[in-house]
Amino acid sequence: MRAVISARQVRGEFVERLQRLSGENLLSCYQCGKCSAGCPMTEEMDLIPSQVIRLAQLGQEEDVLNCKTIWLCATCYQCGTRCPKGIDFSKIAEALRYLAMGKEMEICGPNHVPADIVAEAPQQALVSTFRKHGL
Repeated sequence: MRAVISARQVRGEFVERLQRLSGENLLSCYQCGKCSAGCPMTEEMDLIPSQVIRLAQLGQEEDVLNCKTIWLCATCYQCGTRCPKGIDFSKIAEALRYLAMGKEMEICGPNHVPADIVAEAPQQALVSTFRKHGL
């Protein structure tokens, strides 16, 4: 049976929420496949990164959230460095993991981190987290 894709799905809540959480513009991906070609984990994935992005673009929430790929992403950022549109699949996979767990990802800036966490957490972890989210 073929799935029917509608404009409502493509411009729907799932696509909007995923774009907001990941900070990536899913709809700018034109499926060149460079993200997948450079990914060191594709051998283990059930869907390659470009397929996950395409399904997400089409609003296929259930298929995307149930695939193994979002859990196997090594967050090496190779995909983002290869993408001619600058889309970072690592950020998309992270947002999808949060959605799959039924949680909303909360991104806070450096001024919102409690003092006790700043005192105890390794500085490198804090700095890398803020860089990862462009803060």
